[in-house]
Amino acid sequence: MSSAPSAARMRRWILTSLGLATAVASSAAIFNMTFQDFHLSGTQLGGVPAENFARSDACSVCHGYFAPAVEPMATWKGSLMGQAGRDPLFYAQMTTANQDVANVGYFCMRCHVPMSFVTGNAYDPSGNSLDDRDRDGINCHFCHSMVNPFYEAGVSPPEDDAILAGLADVPQHYGNSMFVLDPTATRRGPRTDAMSPHQSLPSPFFRSGDFCGTCHDVGNVAVTRQPDGTYRYNNLDEPTPTENLHHQFPLERTYTEWKLSAFANGGVDMGGRFGGTGGPVVSSCQDCHMPKTEAQSCYFGPTRPDAAVHEFAGASKWVLDIIGIHYANDPGVDPVALEAGKLKAIEMLERAVTLDAQQLAGTLRTRVYNESGHKIPTGHIEGRRAWVNAKFYDAADVLIGEYGHYDSATAHLDEASTEVYQMRIGLSPYAAGITGLPAGETMKMSIADTIVKDTRIPPRGFNNAAYAAAGAPAVATTYADGQYWDDNYYLIPAGATRVDVTAYYQTVTPHYIEGLRDANVTDNWGDILYALWEQTDKCPPIAMATASYKLAGFLRGDLNCDGSVDILDINAFVLALSDPAAYGSAYPACDRDLADMNGDGSVDILDINPFVACVAGNCP
Repeated sequence: MSSAPSAARMRRWILTSLGLATAVASSAAIFNMTFQDFHLSGTQLGGVPAENFARSDACSVCHGYFAPAVEPMATWKGSLMGQAGRDPLFYAQMTTANQDVANVGYFCMRCHVPMSFVTGNAYDPSGNSLDDRDRDGINCHFCHSMVNPFYEAGVSPPEDDAILAGLADVPQHYGNSMFVLDPTATRRGPRTDAMSPHQSLPSPFFRSGDFCGTCHDVGNVAVTRQPDGTYRYNNLDEPTPTENLHHQFPLERTYTEWKLSAFANGGVDMGGRFGGTGGPVVSSCQDCHMPKTEAQSCYFGPTRPDAAVHEFAGASKWVLDIIGIHYANDPGVDPVALEAGKLKAIEMLERAVTLDAQQLAGTLRTRVYNESGHKIPTGHIEGRRAWVNAKFYDAADVLIGEYGHYDSATAHLDEASTEVYQMRIGLSPYAAGITGLPAGETMKMSIADTIVKDTRIPPRGFNNAAYAAAGAPAVATTYADGQYWDDNYYLIPAGATRVDVTAYYQTVTPHYIEGLRDANVTDNWGDILYALWEQTDKCPPIAMATASYKLAGFLRGDLNCDGSVDILDINAFVLALSDPAAYGSAYPACDRDLADMNGDGSVDILDINPFVACVAGNCP
């Protein structure tokens, strides 16, 4: 790969040296949006006093330094929730988004740096005004001040009624960080018997997945779905015509994916797969991401059988890697806690899927089961991917064939030979006409209006109509209602006696990292991220599941089972292709799967040409 600076980077250096980078980037925005375009219901920027919110280190006095494996403070500090304000990937993404859509960083920081909406520093959409308090992650006090916007008499704290009545607009949907904060500095939690030296209030909201939905569903408030299913850009300098995220272009749908799954609708007995003392049935987000254990939540508090561990494990191992490097001297970064958080992330990925394989004569069928409560992968739609790798070995243990090969030196994946589970977005002809950019796939997430591909594996309870209505359809693939797995088929090389199969996950691709670097004409976050990516071996993929299988001998194309492939197999092949039942009757000792000449898992007309080639002596 060439190390020569790109034209975009050279331009940035020149502009920076002339002191013109900020002005040029602002004037070059595709859409000059204002804060009004990003106005949403809930607590407004600066609507609660910043002095009411304690820093996380204040919380550590009671909730830390006594049991790092389970205490709230150490586990939170090792999570991406605790480090969200120090994420180089986020800042590189936000810079390029600001270049495309003026002031969109104001919207981005609602979730990633929510304290900036308390301090008021989100008014600078570049993020350059953020201070240490803002970078204190998804802060303890911030989360524990949240009010359920849906008041339920007899269930919600009575105090919530007045708080909600004091808002100009109460959120009618969960998502887009439309949070409501208690303005009194009172900390809230799930316990009715908590004893603390500060003001506290019990709230059942903290045990609900709806709480998580506040941030883990994101729609583009500037792009609205039309009755015909297409998307259109909103009028400038006006709030979104709808705060229903299902009517906005999907940027993240993790909460929706869960809400429409079997997990949210009665729960699923996972047999203890996700650990904890909460029993085998998994229902809420917290059941997986805050597993219960026997522990204290505070050093002087009682030991409870169901203390929630604040580990918030996801798929963030690599992001924690680069945070630990870039912010090595930041007192808010605890390297021991980060290492524990990385291990938790790997463990979560290993629990997220199961994998099996079956030999069908000369074809290998692999099946990846999604064991999570959302799509695999889920969350941020750009950069993430998962795939299946299959390696075939002969009797001498020599590798003789591979699908889904990954080159660790270049981070290149052979996507053409395997299924890659990912979401890709693009610009429709309409959007291309408005923006002047070419139609088709794009990395410009802030202006995208089309889902080009979404092959991610859905969870248990998947329903095509419901997911499509919520802006989370399967695109460029097909999943049946209720399907939470995906099958892939691979042609087994002649002479193979064993296959090793692995399901991998990767947070970012080289194309994505290079794109963030080359598109940045504003600051150096793209270069910083690229250097961190190289320093960390280009975000190595993580094995979610592995399996090894012995393979039986076979002779592909031998449809009459006489031990050879020749013209005597033609009639049998035609029968296998045209009438499976008749083939089974005529050749009861033979295997119809040997007619799957191209290894795609089915016997059809696509197998004719490779069969003819095989009869002619050129078997696959």
